[in-house]
Parts: sequence; C-alpha cells; structure tokens
Amino acid sequence: MTEKNLNNDAEMENNDTSASADKESNHADEVAAQPQESHAAENDDIDEQKIQIEVNEALAKKLIETAHAVLEGEHIASDDGEEGFFGHLARADQNLPNDIYLLPVKERPFFPGQQLPILLNRDSWDETYEAIRKSNSQYIGIIFVETENHDKAEPSDFTSMGTLVKIEDPKVKADYIQLIAEGVCRFEIERWVSGNAPYRARVSYPADINDGSTEEFKAYSLALMNAFRELLPLNPLYSEELKYFLNRYSTSEPSKLADFAAALTTAENAKLQDVLETLTLSERMEKVLALIKQEIEVTKLQFNIRERVEENLSDHQREFFLRQQLNEIQKELGMVKDDQTLDSDRFRERIEKLELSEEANKKAEEELSKLQMLDPQSPEYNVARNWLDWLTQLPWGIHSQDLLDLKRAKKVLDKGHDGLEDVKDRILEFLAVGALKGEVSGSIICLVGPPGVGKTSIGKSIAESLGRKFYRFSVGGMRDEAEIKGHRRTYIGAMPGKFIQALKDCETANPVIMLDEIDKIGASYQGDPASALLEVLDPEQNNEFMDHYMDIRFDLSNALFVCTANTLDSIPGPLLDRMEVIRLSGYITEEKVEIAKHHLWPSLLKEAGLSKQQVQITTPAIRHVIEGYAREAGVRNLKKQLAKLIRKLALKFVTTDLESFKIHVNELEEMLGQPRFQPEKMQQQIGTVTGLAWTSMGGATLSIEANRVHTLNRGFKLSGQLGDVMQESAGIAYSFIASNLQKYKADPEFFDKAFVHLHVPDGATPKDGPSAGVTMATALLSLARDEAIKTPLAMTGELSLNGLVLPVGGIREKVIAARRLGIKELILPEDNRKDYLELPDYLKEDMNTHFAKHFDDVARLTFNIRSKSQALKTYLAHKVENAAEDNASTISTQH
Repeated sequence: MTEKNLNNDAEMENNDTSASADKESNHADEVAAQPQESHAAENDDIDEQKIQIEVNEALAKKLIETAHAVLEGEHIASDDGEEGFFGHLARADQNLPNDIYLLPVKERPFFPGQQLPILLNRDSWDETYEAIRKSNSQYIGIIFVETENHDKAEPSDFTSMGTLVKIEDPKVKADYIQLIAEGVCRFEIERWVSGNAPYRARVSYPADINDGSTEEFKAYSLALMNAFRELLPLNPLYSEELKYFLNRYSTSEPSKLADFAAALTTAENAKLQDVLETLTLSERMEKVLALIKQEIEVTKLQFNIRERVEENLSDHQREFFLRQQLNEIQKELGMVKDDQTLDSDRFRERIEKLELSEEANKKAEEELSKLQMLDPQSPEYNVARNWLDWLTQLPWGIHSQDLLDLKRAKKVLDKGHDGLEDVKDRILEFLAVGALKGEVSGSIICLVGPPGVGKTSIGKSIAESLGRKFYRFSVGGMRDEAEIKGHRRTYIGAMPGKFIQALKDCETANPVIMLDEIDKIGASYQGDPASALLEVLDPEQNNEFMDHYMDIRFDLSNALFVCTANTLDSIPGPLLDRMEVIRLSGYITEEKVEIAKHHLWPSLLKEAGLSKQQVQITTPAIRHVIEGYAREAGVRNLKKQLAKLIRKLALKFVTTDLESFKIHVNELEEMLGQPRFQPEKMQQQIGTVTGLAWTSMGGATLSIEANRVHTLNRGFKLSGQLGDVMQESAGIAYSFIASNLQKYKADPEFFDKAFVHLHVPDGATPKDGPSAGVTMATALLSLARDEAIKTPLAMTGELSLNGLVLPVGGIREKVIAARRLGIKELILPEDNRKDYLELPDYLKEDMNTHFAKHFDDVARLTFNIRSKSQALKTYLAHKVENAAEDNASTISTQH
C-alpha cells in the first residue's frame, strides 16, 4: 500500500467535528461575502470598490489583459521593475534542517500551508518512520514522484522541488502509521544522501521572488477571492477549506493565498507541480488564477449535471409516490380496477360488439375464464391475453359495401392503365357477374405476365373499383407454411398467418388480398406453403379456414384473392386449378408511348419537383428511348430510363441558370449513352430463319442458324443451351427434313455425308418450349436446298414426324414481339387461328399472317417449292457427269 492524502471529507471530520452543517453553510456564506479576521493581517475587509480606486489606470489595463489571457489559457509576464508592498518574504527559519528524510507521494503534490492526515503502509515505511523517530526531527520532506511503485523509486524519479512538512501526532497501528502533516515551506534537493529507503537528501529553501507592486497583488488576491465566491455555491465542501485557511492566514499574503488556491483545485499533477516550482509570485498567481477559473467551469458543469439528475430523480420519486397514493385511494373508493379486471372487462366489451360464431364465442368464454384465474405475471396469462386480443380485433361480421358500378369501374381502370383492353374487359365481365349476384365472392384471379406490365397496379385498381380495402404481401421465396396458416400457440413468439393479419389490418371480412409472385413460392423441411394455400384459395373450403394460432374457423369466402405470376409452369396443378387466369402480355411501342406520356413522365416530374413547363420531352424522343433503351415487354425499365433523363436535367437546373429544357432525339445519346438495342435486320441468308418464342419476360424472336461443317461423315450437333423439349424438336425436324429431301426438291443425298450444326443464338440464355420445330425444319431445308427464304418473315409452331404443324401457346406475346421488331409477315399453326382472331385489332393491323396445317404449307410460303432448287440442279448435274464418265469407262474397257 502507499500513503494516502485523505480527501476533503476526512479533513472536515478531523478539523471541525463539533460544528453543524447549517452553521458551516452560514459561516461559508459569511466568508464569501466578508473575509474573516486573521491573526496575521489587518481587520479591514477587502473592499472591491476601494481597490479599484487605488489601482492606477495602467495597472487596471494590465489586469484586464491578464484576465483575458487567463481565459484564453495564456500568461502575461509581470513587470520586473515594480517592488512589492509586502517586501521580500521572511526567510525560512534558520533552525530548519539541512538534511531531511524524504517521503515520496504519487497522488498529488503537497503545498505549504496545507494540513492533511497521511496514512503509511507499515510494511513499506516502518524503517523510514523509525529513522525519523530516532533523529528526533519534527520535519520531513514530501515530494511528488512520477512512478507507480513509489516505495522503490530511484532518485531520477523524484521532482526537484517538494514541501517541507511538520509532523504531529504520529500513531503506529498494526498495519499502518498515521501522521498529521502541515506544510511549512518549499525545499529544493541539493544532493542525495541516500537514494534508497529511507530516502535522505540535503536540501535548500528557496525564497519567493516578489516582483510585483502592492496594487497588482491586491488585484490578484481580489480575483482569487471572487473565484472562491463563485465556487462556494457550487460545492459546499470548499467552505471548509476556505474557513481553515482564513483561520490561519490572511488574504493579504499572496504566496499563501496562491498555494491554498492551487491545493484547492483538482488540476493535473504536472500543472500543480509547475505551480509548486514557480518562485516568482506574479507568475505563480497567474497560473493559479488560470487553474481556479478552469476549476470553476468544471464545478459548474458537475453542479448542473448533479442538479439535473437530482431533479429527475425527485420528479420520478414524487410521481411514483403520488401514483401509489392515488391508486390506493381509488381502490378504497372503488373507482378503479386492477389490470387483470381491466383486461377481462375490455375483452368482454369487445366481444359483445362482435358477431362471433358459436365456436368462437365458446372458445372466447373459456379463455376469459382462464384469464381471470391466472396470475398476471405468469407466461400463460400473456398467451391467453394475446389470443383474446387477436380474436376481438378480427372483423367478425363486418363487411364493406361493394360499389358494383361498372361505369365507375371502367373509369378507374382506364385512369390507371393505358392499353390492356382485353384484360380490362375480362375484369369488367367478372364485376358484372358480381353485380348480378349482388356481391363479388368466391373467386381467385391470377394475373400472369412478364415483369413490369402492371399486374400489381391492376390488383389495386380492382380494389379501388369495388371500394374495398387492399392488402398485399409477397409469397415469393416463402418456405414456411406457418406464414400462411400461423404458428401453434405452444411456440414462443407465435403469431397468426398472413391472412388473419390481413383481416385485422383491413378491419373488414371482404378485402382484396393480393398474393404477389405466387409462381416463386418454395418448399422446405418446414412445410409446403403452396399446399397450405389450397385451403385458402379453394372456394369450397375457405369458408371454414382454420388458422393454427387462432384454432377457430373463420370465413374467408367473402375475400377476393388476386394472385400475380410471371409464368404458370412452376405453379402446382391443384393450386392453378382453383384460379381464373388472366394473361397480361407485353406492350407494343405505341402503348408504351402512351403510358410514358400519361403516367410515367408526369409522376417522375412530380417526384423530382419539376413542372411540365420546365422539362418537356418530344414523342419521337420517347419512342427512341423505348426502341433503343427499353425494348422489354414491361415498362419498368422505361421508367428507369426516363428517371435517368430527369436526374441529368435536375443537375443542370441546380448548377446552371437553366430555366426550361425540351428533350429531343439528338440529346438522348449524350444523356443515356449508346442504345442497348440496335434495329434488327431480317436474316435472309442460307440456313437462317427467324422464329418466335415465348418467355417469362414476354415474347421474343429467335434467329435459328443451320450450317454444314464438313462432308467427311454424317452428323448433327446442337448448341445454344437448349432444353430437353427443344432438343427433341430439333431431332424431329432433322429426321423429317432428311426423309423428305426429294419431296422438297433438295439434294437427296445432302445429309448422307454432311455434318450439320444447328445453333440458336444468345447461347447463355436457357431456352426450352415446344414452339421452334417448324423454324428448325425450315432452317435445315434452306441449308439442304442451298437457298434462302424468299421473303422476310417469322414463324412459330411445333412439328410432328409426319410433318403436321402443331399448335403452340403465347400467340399474343409472339405477335407483339414481331410488331416490336417491325416484322409484318407471320406463319402460325392453323389450330392457333382462333387465338389470333381474338387479338385486338390494333395488334393485327398491317399484319400479313399465314396459317399452316402441314409443313408443305410452310415450304410453299418460304421457298419456290415447285421449281428445282440449286442444290438439286447441282446434284443432278453431278449425277449426269458421273453417268457419262461411267459409260465412257465401260466403252473403253470393251475396246
């Protein structure tokens, strides 16, 4: 253990145990207002006005500069020419010892005039104490060392200057030694007598350097006393320190006052040691004044923090006690009930307002009885309370009135969507049936189409046209059936499923609930959500839908379910069977232009804080953006490109003096970069044919290429990441053409020696589907005839081994894809004629469409099948030449 300088509390107990706290506080206030009389000074009080009169103008100016410098952390040097009114302080008593024992301390430097008890660890300092006792000396030196293990300090660890103290009332205990130390004066080490414990050194006693005038020291003293006046209200402990000082010294002793003020602060040890080593009085008082000002700021901050904490605590405690008293009074008067009774009464009041089913009412009564018997602190109480809370917030018997006005519904659909006339007609037909019945229920609509065509917004428009609440959640990637049917109440954190949550949020039993991305629903070890949806979406079952959490039946048959999907392939058959599918195909350029002008562009301008007068875009520019940058089936990417244009212009409006701007076609490349899509040219090369395909992203065109690699051996190779179905279609096309070369007047022996490679470009994209058989067969026939197709066209259809053209799906999407690329002539299967005729007139306009039952029809439309092909002519010519050579060889042999 090390010696300890006891804190101010210990000093208060040792120095003034008889005075009461109230007397001390009053006495401190008197001290702050009027310094006490001292045995060493005059009885006159310090009069601030009198001192200000006595201080001359030059000195006042200097004091002002000193005060500013102190606030800024600087020091102003004192004038060396002025002689102090105290004269030189009396020299140290000649009886002070020259050789003293040293006691190193590590807590903080000790100052002259300071009186504190010191505790020494007897194990470490017993030898030093015995040496001091045997020397019969009353003085030792206390000196600050900058080391943790101070009882083994080296002479280099000691500072050069310390404080000589007089020791009184030593007491030796079993574990420690207690001394009362009173600071006498400064000393400076001259040389070391012993560098190990007990430490001993020869010292000298430097005198203070008095370099200031009487007025200057009075001003410094007044400044320090004013600082004490600021400190006293902030911390009452300072009053004891000041009272002790005034009982022993006078405020007119600048050296004692400066040392006292320094000892009073909680400054860093290095700064305190610097004050101890400063012998020039004016410089010492400047440093002390800076420390005391800093102490005031810190103390103010601590005082404010303490006040706020005490205020908050007192307010909280007061509020707590008042509330407890109020509760007890209200209980005595019967004016309030406990939380358990409040919960029961609240739930019972809710139940009385609802039209619960018999099963739900019975279960609610059971849970209410349980709630009244359980301890409110038990976990089961919260389980029962949460269940009742969910039960009583469900819309039992609450239905919103349907607005079955078809004219209004048509306006809502037209306002939110351009194009999609067939889809809007289907929705109006659906609503018309509901108008005849008087309600719309028991139906599940599935909107299928590529991304960005407006499936979700159509669902919102259906809810708006009916005047129903709308709730949407995505089932894409959902793998836990508890999301559909809820968790069992035995699980921690159990909750109802999404459908119960939707009914609670909508507060009606007949909302429009949208299930987004139903084709992307998953399955895992936690269950099969797609199968769980069967009960929800089946009109024959969902009138008694049972959620695992609620464990009671709720009627979902009044809700209208709208599902969205990009493709139907991944939707389970039993689930798809319960839906009414409405397909949304992609948009053609004309539709996209209208959507951009009426919906996308105005909304983007509003979001950017721009007006139509500030930014305009021409229709040709919109068309160029669609054809060059956003050729996809939907309009989501078109919106992104238009938003990019607006952001570019917003930057110009902010950084320049631009007032308005109109976007033309020639500015698009500068703002959007090079177009992603280039105008496609129709392939009329030998072995190349354009086909039409359907994908989850909408309709697309495929350029199928066939080429003869060599004639060394017969072979057939496929490339382009084709799926199983397309590989089968390619095999069928190859077999059919190879077996009918003579019929189509091609080289009959072409495939006997040729190694043929069939490729579908964009090979990184997986492709599968029964729609490319006719196109592949045409490409192979073009290669075998050594002849390109006679007119630019596109085709779709599947082929059988007998040459029949089989029907395919996605006719609308494929026609839109052809129009998007400017293809005006099509070949479709005859069985798809009805699908084509159902298309809107604007899609069929200017289209020259042919329908084929057999591949013979396709061959007549693509080649001059009645005349011999160039390949057949070459084959026959070679055959004649070979026959002539054989005849010549035979005649030569006979001769």
